[in-house]
Amino acid sequence: MVLLSTTYFGPVQWYQKLYRHGEAMIEVCESFQKQTYRNRCLIATAQGVQALTVPVEGSKTNRLVADLRISDHGNWRHQHWQAITSAYGDSPFLEYYEDDLRPFFFEHQWERLVDFNDAIVRRMCELLDIHPVLKNTTEFERVVGFADYREAISPKHPLPDPEFVSRPYYQVFSQRHGFLPNLSILDLLLNMGPEAIFFL
Repeated sequence: MVLLSTTYFGPVQWYQKLYRHGEAMIEVCESFQKQTYRNRCLIATAQGVQALTVPVEGSKTNRLVADLRISDHGNWRHQHWQAITSAYGDSPFLEYYEDDLRPFFFEHQWERLVDFNDAIVRRMCELLDIHPVLKNTTEFERVVGFADYREAISPKHPLPDPEFVSRPYYQVFSQRHGFLPNLSILDLLLNMGPEAIFFL
């Protein structure tokens, strides 16, 4: 059993935990922290790594992840989709997975961040052909009997993880930037397609 924070198109490392442990508790009862994978993902573009952030809103006093609402501030859905299709337009598998991804930006609007993230995770698992058992926490977990990666998997200050080594795979802009490790699962999926599972 592994304990993970909720994530928006989380990094390869996050999905590796789902694949290797097979069962995960997703922490939804923690306080929201900015600049984390809870509402952001990292993709590779011609200019380098780009962060895509889902705007959220919640009460000033109670910022539990489970209570956060997705904000309609700006035109973020369109901007994220444009960034993804622009970054991966030359990838081998964008066209193959496009119909699976587009609905997250245009066809259904989730109210809560955790519901949006849950729908994404379940679709990504289907596309990766992994079948973890996923459950949300009902109170903040104090970590007994869990491998806890809530703080370890972080875009700003990741903690050491001896279980994870980012194995290089084909990336569209690797000749320009070299291999960029541990990007969003989108990067692995759109570049490697059905072979993505071999890099988890």
